[in-house]
Formats: sequence, structure tokens, C-alpha cells
Amino acid sequence: MAYRQQLLPMEKVFRDPVHDYIYIQHQVILDLINTSEFQRLRRIKQLGTTSLTFHGAEHSRFGHCLGVYEITRRICDNFERNYPTQAPGDGGWDDHERLVALCAALLHDIGHGPYSHTFEHIFHTDHEALTVQILTSPETEVNQVLQQVSPDFPAQVAAVIQKTYPNPQVVQMISSQIDADRMDYLLRDSYFTGTNYGNFDLTRILRVMKPYQGGITFAMEGMHAVEDYIVSRFQMYMQVYFHPVSRSMEVILDRLLERANDLYQSHAVDAEATPVILLPFFNNNFTLHDYLRLDDGVLNTYFSHWRDSRDQILADLATRFLDRRPLKSARVDATTQPLIPTLQKLIEQAGFDTHYYTDINDSYDLPYDAYDPKMKKPRTQIELQQKDGSLLELSTVSDLVRAITGKVSGDQRFFFPKEMLSKNAENDLFKPIYQEFQQYILNDRLVVPH
Repeated sequence: MAYRQQLLPMEKVFRDPVHDYIYIQHQVILDLINTSEFQRLRRIKQLGTTSLTFHGAEHSRFGHCLGVYEITRRICDNFERNYPTQAPGDGGWDDHERLVALCAALLHDIGHGPYSHTFEHIFHTDHEALTVQILTSPETEVNQVLQQVSPDFPAQVAAVIQKTYPNPQVVQMISSQIDADRMDYLLRDSYFTGTNYGNFDLTRILRVMKPYQGGITFAMEGMHAVEDYIVSRFQMYMQVYFHPVSRSMEVILDRLLERANDLYQSHAVDAEATPVILLPFFNNNFTLHDYLRLDDGVLNTYFSHWRDSRDQILADLATRFLDRRPLKSARVDATTQPLIPTLQKLIEQAGFDTHYYTDINDSYDLPYDAYDPKMKKPRTQIELQQKDGSLLELSTVSDLVRAITGKVSGDQRFFFPKEMLSKNAENDLFKPIYQEFQQYILNDRLVVPH
């Protein structure tokens, strides 16, 4: 039997807290899971700094990728059973597409690095481009496995990730407004953070999913399940992904890596604390091999070394990150934004370098997208299919979704050292500065003092 269709003699299972069993039926899927590049995902947390706010959020990208695979497998089963193609171009499901969909689902996040979005910001890496490189580079085990399916198979899987694959049904399974990726991370993140906001009726949504010529749609009778999913997603952004403490720890992490990089560039780094594995990134000249050596443990080990650095800022930021000492923050709006230079001056007078100890951060920039059908990106809509086959965009028929569609959600915050809010600094030289600073903060907001 060709490797493309080769099924395991008996299916294997992974026991999963979210999906119960994850079923592995193809030899190629098992071989991909066993590659060194995929196993690396066990060592990278799915939610980065969020575990410092919700302590249960220790889950890895490995588990998430398996979950996305499993949801995609169930979608393929439903499509094959209920909507098989009868003639070319009829909009039905061609099950020859199953393997490329399953591999793309499993491997969609394989290019993520440790503390992914912060790392990308500092070192200008791109996890999607790196995913494509891992799939298509002959030096990776993943590529060698995919090559056994067919010589052009790695490029086909990469095309799904890049959204250039010719069949929109396959692309939308992995990347659309309701895709296997989002459905898994909402359920998984909700479970591991101990919150219930991200729960929705996955079984019902998979049941009302249908393929059509333009991609994937949902039966009109499933509208309420889709509404529930949209609201769950909105709540997870507000309550978990945009949480001010997680964002504060990301600011510290960002500044910590930036300080280490700055010291290296100015040749001021301690010889014993030289982060050898990070040097290719500091030099902006890294290979795929360099990138694949990185995981959360590598970064955390360097942070532990940096605690003892002779550079006080590097040592302090490393300690704040490892010992979970978040910055404080206050909400900012258009009327209070002009106060920030005054506050930064006070922070400087209290002995802090404002470049490393303050930030203005807005949650709208975080890598999670709320539902907005007017966005310019392709496939940002959710289509509902009526009995006659015609399509309606979700927010045109759902009052609930229309109420939260395109609304500006999230907030803008000014982050600063917790010391500035000290109330019992009796013998502290900076007590008058703290007191002056505190006049600008009321109920978690910046205010104009009276």
C-alpha cells in the first residue's frame, strides 16, 4: 500500500482532557508526531506568560496541535459521510484531500518559538514563515516524512498554511473564523485556565458544518451554536487573553530580552552570562537549526543566569519575571494620554529607567482577533446556508452577534513599576515622588489630579 494511504494496523490513541481520545489512523501522522521538530512543541507553553495569571495554563503547543488534528479528522469524517462529491465542481467533499488537511492541522503551529509573540517582536522572527520552512526544508525530519507521501506533498501542506492551497474547504478547516485551530484553543485554554468562558457546543458545530464550492458554511439551524461560539471567543479575549497581569508579564519579558540584546550589542554583557544559543538572534543571522534549539526551558535557563548579572537592570528584570513580580498598570484614554510624560518623569526621579520599566500597551494589538465581517482579510465572514442553498452572513441574521461585531474591545494601559504605588514608604527617599504619582491613579485609571 502506498505510504499516502497507509493506515496503522490498529489505530493509536492519545488520551486528551479536552477531546477524550485523539485517534491516529495514518502512519504518516504517527511518524510526524515522532519527529524531533514536533516533539519540541511539548517544551513550549501554548499561552506563554498566561500561566503566571492562571496557574493551570501549563499546557503545551503539542497538545493544542493534536487537538486541532482531531477536530479536523472529525470534520473530514462528517464531510465524507454526509457531503461526498458526486461530480467535479459540485461543492462536495473529495476525501483525497483528507491527508493534506490532517497534516496541515497537525503541523500548523510547528514554527512557534518560546514565548512566541514576545520573541517575534524582539527578534523579528515570523512563526508562519518558519512553519513553512520546517515543512519544506530537506534538513528537517518533518520534511523527510512528508516527502514519503509524494515529492510535492510538503509544498501542498505549506500551501494550506499560507492560504494559497487551491481548495478553500481545506484552507478554511485550518484557518477561518470558525476553524479547527480556534475551536481547539478556546476549549483547551478554557479548560486549563479553569475558566468556563471558552466553552461552546463543539459537537453541534461540527454537525452543522457543510462544504460548498466557496469553502465551508453552516446550516441555518445551527445558528445558535455558532452564536455561542462567537460569544465564548469574545469572553475569552476579555477575561483571559487580554488580562492585564499576563500583559504586564509580557512587557517585563519583552524588556528583559531587549536589555540582554542591548547589552550584547554594546559589548557590555558578562562573559559568563553570554547566551550562546541566543547569539544568532542577537546577530540577526540565525539558521533553522538555531531556531529549532529554542524552547521555554532554554530561555528560562538564561533568565536564571541573568539574575546574577552585574547589570542591575538585566538582573532586576530577570528576577521580576522568574519570581512573578508584575508591573502595575492603569487604563489610559484620549484625555489622560498627555499625562504619561509627566508620570514617566516621576518614575525616572524614583530611580527607574523608563525605557525598560514603562510601556503603553493596548490589547487590540494582541494576536487574537474578535469577529468582524468587515475586515479586509479574506474569509473573515461566517456564512449560514438556507434550505435553498443561498448564503447569509452571520451578523445580518443574529442580533446577538451584531451587538458585539466590530466593537472596539479591550483597553489601552500604561504599565509602570509597582513600587510607585507604595503606601508605607516611611523611610524611603522617594516617598514624596510616590505620593505625587499616586494622585494620578484612581480606580485603575489615569486621572487628572484636582
